[in-house]
Amino acid sequence: MMTSLLALNALNFFMADVRDGFGPFLGVLLQGKGWSAAEIGLVMTIGGYAGMIATTPLGALVDATRAKRGLMIASALAIIAASMVILGVPAFPAISTAQAINGIAGAAVGPAIAGLTLGLVKQAGFAHQLGRNEAFNHAGNVTAALLGGAFGYLFGLTAVFFVMTGMAVGSICAALVIDPQHIDHAAARGLAGMAGKKASSFAVLVESRPLVILACTLALFHLGNAAMLPLLGQALVARGAGDPSAATAATVVVAQLTMVPMALLASRLAETRGYWIVLVLALVALPVRGVIAAAVADSWGLLPVQILDGVGAGLLGVATPGLVARILAGTGHVNAGLGAVMTLQGVGAASSPVLAGLVAQQLGYSAAFLALGGIAAIAFALWLVATPIVGPACRNHLATNGAAVPQPAE
Repeated sequence: MMTSLLALNALNFFMADVRDGFGPFLGVLLQGKGWSAAEIGLVMTIGGYAGMIATTPLGALVDATRAKRGLMIASALAIIAASMVILGVPAFPAISTAQAINGIAGAAVGPAIAGLTLGLVKQAGFAHQLGRNEAFNHAGNVTAALLGGAFGYLFGLTAVFFVMTGMAVGSICAALVIDPQHIDHAAARGLAGMAGKKASSFAVLVESRPLVILACTLALFHLGNAAMLPLLGQALVARGAGDPSAATAATVVVAQLTMVPMALLASRLAETRGYWIVLVLALVALPVRGVIAAAVADSWGLLPVQILDGVGAGLLGVATPGLVARILAGTGHVNAGLGAVMTLQGVGAASSPVLAGLVAQQLGYSAAFLALGGIAAIAFALWLVATPIVGPACRNHLATNGAAVPQPAE
């Protein structure tokens, strides 16, 4: 089992760079080819919406299939192939199609890793392992960003692709090392200790009020959050503030380094105080980040902006799958539920670049950052107002042996 858990850590490390394709480097790459902010936002939105549409079915597939490792490997290969198209055919139809493939393949990663983790450690160890998952994930992002920035500076942005390919090979090897006999597929879908029990109706995904509120809150959060890092890179280019690949890598590194301790903190808070406070801390960081981003004019001012990005993303990376697993324990639809939540997140995230791009083009980058921060403030207010509904589901009420699970929250 220890070997499988170490391989799971390695999978999170290597897959961190692969799941998003070129990620924040895409905007800078396309900007260098003469694309406008609105065009960049549109092509990112296409990829986001493709992933959004696929996420819930892919989550249901993770619940149903025993080939979770194979799903991870197929996703890595598809993302690499799509990224080759982006590099080789920089025309709008080709890049839009490649981004759609990236979005669909990347959408499988979240539920698949959550299913593998829950199947290996079950409910009792889930919060702790989620913290480790996210810490390795962000460490992988830091490593890839540093390598991408260095190779991008020396050889051009196309060198980022070769870094991503190397990480993909690592992720495939890690997935193969996980022993399939260590994966409890009943526990992986939220049916641990319930021999013979069938999964509930899929209607539970819309009937659970805590799940719906969580999904809506995160949709608003990601509407405000998703475009902020790419927009920071574009703002640096527009202001002539240094080398674009190095600057983009620096913004990634600062955020990701912050996410590592935040993920471990989130895991600890979830185990001791429950998930409500984890969500609060994550949600409050983004409005402040938007205000600071609007005010800064040079690369040094980006430091607090990206630290706050690390706070929010590091906490939510643990809280989202952990809370969904708590809400839907006993239903058999944990990963489908995570997929549904990620779908609404995807609505926000996919809409964010085009919204930010249009505002930036019409009113400037500062106005775009303020608009994104304002949307995040609405998410924070919704979570606070809904506390009586979501509070019981957020509490730490798991049985210590991991066999007994809470009933699904209504």
